[in-house]
Amino acid sequence: MEEPLAYLQQRANHDWLIGYDSKQFHLLTEQFFQQLSQFSQGRIRPKIILAEPNPLRFLASFLAAVAAECPVFLGNPNWVQQEWQQVFELVQPDLIFGQGTENLPITNYQLPITHYPLPITNYPLPNPIMIPTGGSSGNIRFTIHTWETLMASVRGFHHYFGGHSVNSFCVLPLYHVSGLMQFMRSLTTGGRLMIQSFKHVEAGEYFNINPDEFFISLVPTQLQRCLQNPQLTHWLSHFQTVLLGGAPAWESLLEQARRNNIRLAPTYGMTETASQVVTLKPEDFLAGNNSCGQVLPHANVTIRSSTGEVLGTNQTGMITIQSDSLALGYYPSTKSGKETNSSLEDGLDINSQFPTLKSDDLGFFDEQGYLNIVGRSSRKIITGGENVFPAEVEAAIQATQLVSDVCVTGIPDQHWGQAVTAVYVPQSKTVSSTVLQAVLKDKLSKYKQPKHWISVARLPRNAQGKIDYEKLQAIVMTCLETPNSSLQRSG
Repeated sequence: MEEPLAYLQQRANHDWLIGYDSKQFHLLTEQFFQQLSQFSQGRIRPKIILAEPNPLRFLASFLAAVAAECPVFLGNPNWVQQEWQQVFELVQPDLIFGQGTENLPITNYQLPITHYPLPITNYPLPNPIMIPTGGSSGNIRFTIHTWETLMASVRGFHHYFGGHSVNSFCVLPLYHVSGLMQFMRSLTTGGRLMIQSFKHVEAGEYFNINPDEFFISLVPTQLQRCLQNPQLTHWLSHFQTVLLGGAPAWESLLEQARRNNIRLAPTYGMTETASQVVTLKPEDFLAGNNSCGQVLPHANVTIRSSTGEVLGTNQTGMITIQSDSLALGYYPSTKSGKETNSSLEDGLDINSQFPTLKSDDLGFFDEQGYLNIVGRSSRKIITGGENVFPAEVEAAIQATQLVSDVCVTGIPDQHWGQAVTAVYVPQSKTVSSTVLQAVLKDKLSKYKQPKHWISVARLPRNAQGKIDYEKLQAIVMTCLETPNSSLQRSG
């Protein structure tokens, strides 16, 4: 596959990687490509794990692997050894790119390519790009993408935002779809790319760029931290667009961003869709719209009933997505434990006339065609016969500004069926369940108010900011079973 290198060749005389040597990047990519081509003689493609912590080497290795038509698995350099062991058992790689990655269970690096002593094998899917997704269980698995599915996402984004070169200021991990797609957009549309860790941004260590020419992508917790820093807030207000995704944003956070004239663009998408398929334009956000926006050109999004019927305006149902950017499935298949390119579990169907994803998300379209998210069907709490969606309760608790983080879940209850339970991180030692209950008294219906409160130092979140519900449930059950724990009951 020469297309990735063709895009790179078009940028050969441009200094488009801010803070890095663009020519060195081009040379490094070509060097890796030649080495992988030698490994791939006879049409046998080595299976590669890419866990390079250096951004330049990561991106050069990625492009080279895709151009050489090698199956490539993107890895988090900060996975602990137990996680790496899990990945090695799943992938059984032939090659590893991972200079300086301490937790890899192999240390005899032979740079620039590390050879893993397993037989090189053919892979049943054409040129797969495996992007990690932990989901809500904490177990590592990969969504199966290709260069074509990622480019479908790029084209939809590019068209939706006017067809201009996309300049990106990337503070999200490159091994995650939200970071990787920023690179893809800049490379293929003639844009510039700035890569910086969010920790360095918080410390004020960012290059003197002109923000009004750049997109930046944040998750809600990052936006919240920026808004707590007047200097960062001012800096953020000058960006062309601030894409917001990864987790639901609470209303008070959106209002604070709007008051500070942040050109926010809330999004809806996931690893399976190669980032966003719905996005709100900044001018609509600043005008007071708090939805996820409208559907991008490369996707078709419908709201369906439990029996599959398409619902009309303002009717809540399951969000269903059709798009050329959809993943081809999961590695490994969660049903069989084996890789496959057939119709897959978790709502993904690639064998129908149009690739389709039946998501777990509930939402509705309003009269203007803007998508509004209600919550996740699997997280719905049924208490005393009433439906409670955690996102609504979490938003109300966040709006009190008495907690820095919160997650609402349901636990079994003999009387109610399920009891609404809030696990929260207090802003200060003076914040208690009693204080929170008093503030929420007139903000939520009685059946939506938490019956149990658990105070913790921090919530179990992964690198993308998503809750690890398996660990959260363990925390809740420990508190239920432990006398004198931080569990507080109400009502």
